[in-house]
Amino acid sequence: MSKERKFDLEERLISYSVQVIKIIDNLPNNRAAAHLGSQLIRSSSSPALNYGEVLAAESRKDFIHKMKIVLKELRESLNCLKILTRAGYLSNDLILDESNQLISIFVKSLETAKKNSDK
Repeated sequence: MSKERKFDLEERLISYSVQVIKIIDNLPNNRAAAHLGSQLIRSSSSPALNYGEVLAAESRKDFIHKMKIVLKELRESLNCLKILTRAGYLSNDLILDESNQLISIFVKSLETAKKNSDK
């Protein structure tokens, strides 16, 4: 992956986190929204933070492990966003689409990394 693409993905993950923070700030003030918002703030900021670790991976095995963490947190964020949407707290399909796109990017990257590690 070129340095420019790495930077773009890192910036995209940071933007994703910022978008989610703004969504959380607009949730209603009730127990359910507070609980989900608290969980979502952790899971949605984790991919951007952990991606820095991906870029500093010490081996292919370490790279794959850290990529899996990013993917896991993105999936958790997506599920939390889906719950908020179905509960009527969120109607932002763009953030759901961005979640799915990021998940697809990391799934594909992991497939490639695993295939290359088998060589």
